Amino acid sequence: MSPKFPRNYRRIRIELTIGVVIFIGITFIGTLGYRFIEGYSWVNAAYMTIITLSTVGFTEVEPLSPRGRIFTIALIVMGIASFGYIINRFTEVLIQGQLQEGFRKRQQRRLISKLSEHYIICGFGRMGRQIASEFATENVPFLVIEFQPDMAETSQQMGYLTLQGDATLDETLLTAGIDRAVCLVSALPSDAENLYTVLSAKTLNPKVRAIARANTEEALKKLQRGGADAVVSPYITGGRRMAAAALRPQVMDFVDGIMAGTDRSLYMEEFLIDPESCPHVGQTLYQAGIRSQSGVLVLAIRRADGSLIGSPTAETVLHQMDVLICMGTAEQLRGLNQLLSPLNPRRLRLPRQASPTDQV
Repeated sequence: MSPKFPRNYRRIRIELTIGVVIFIGITFIGTLGYRFIEGYSWVNAAYMTIITLSTVGFTEVEPLSPRGRIFTIALIVMGIASFGYIINRFTEVLIQGQLQEGFRKRQQRRLISKLSEHYIICGFGRMGRQIASEFATENVPFLVIEFQPDMAETSQQMGYLTLQGDATLDETLLTAGIDRAVCLVSALPSDAENLYTVLSAKTLNPKVRAIARANTEEALKKLQRGGADAVVSPYITGGRRMAAAALRPQVMDFVDGIMAGTDRSLYMEEFLIDPESCPHVGQTLYQAGIRSQSGVLVLAIRRADGSLIGSPTAETVLHQMDVLICMGTAEQLRGLNQLLSPLNPRRLRLPRQASPTDQV
C-alpha cells in the first residue's frame, strides 16, 4: 500500500521552506527600495511593499517617481512568482498527501471489511515479521497491527495488509475484524502488552484462538491464565530446538522440511472429524479407508477431551470432534479432505499440483 505521505514529501518541504524564505527576502528588499528610492519612512515603506505584493489595489502612500514605478513593477513580478511558487508547493503537499492518505484509508477499510476467518498478527518486530512471512507462504489471509508508524510502513511496503494502531485497545481489534477472525497472534515487545491484547481479544471474540509470546516463565503462566490458547517463549523454544538439533539433527531437518519452506514435497495437516460433514464417525481407520484411499499417514489423533493417541492403528475408532494429524503429499491431503468432508470440504492451503517426485 501507499505510505502515509508521498515519497518526495521531504523534497517538497525543503522547496516550500525555500519559497517562504525568498518571499520574506523580497519583502525586505521592497521595504529597503521604497525607503531609499522614494524616501518613505520605514513604516510607509513596509506598508507600500505589503500592498504591492498582495496586489490589493490600495492607493500609493505618495505619488511614485519613474524609478519608483519601475521598482514597483519589478517587485510585483517577483512577488507573484514567489507567491505562486509557494502556493504550488503547498498545494502539491496538501493534495498528494491527503488524496493518498484518503485513498489508502478507504482501500484499507474495504480490504479489512472483506476479511473473514483471517489471522491477526499484533506487532511487526522480528518475530512478527517471521510470522507474516510464514503466513504469506501458506497463502492464508492475515492482517498486521503495528503501533510504530515506520514499522507499519515497512509492513505495507512488503505487501501485507497493515493497520497502524494499538493492539491492546478494543477499538483497534474491532477495526481489524476480531469478531470474524479465527486466530490472533500477539508478538508485541512486552509481556504486559501481550496479556492485555489476549484479554481484549478473548473478551471481544471468545472463540478466537489466541497465541501469545512470553519472555519469562512467569509471563507464560499469566498468559495461560489470561486465556491464551498457546504461549510461546522464544528462549525456551529456541533452547529446546537447539538441543534437538544437536542430539537428533536428521529428525530436526525432516521436521523443518515439512513444516516450512515453499519447495516442500511432504506436508502436515490437521483434519477435524465433524459429525455434520464426515460420514466416517464410529468407523475404524481401516473401515474409513484413510490409508488405502488417500495414501495419507495418520501420525496422531487428538480426542475431544484433549487426550492424544500417537501412532494410531488400523483398528482405532474415529470419534466425533477428533482431530487427525496427518502427513502426505499435497494431492494426498486434498484427497483425504474430500474423503473426510464430502458434504462440506474445506479449502486446503496447498499447491495446486503435486510434484512428480511426491511419494510417500
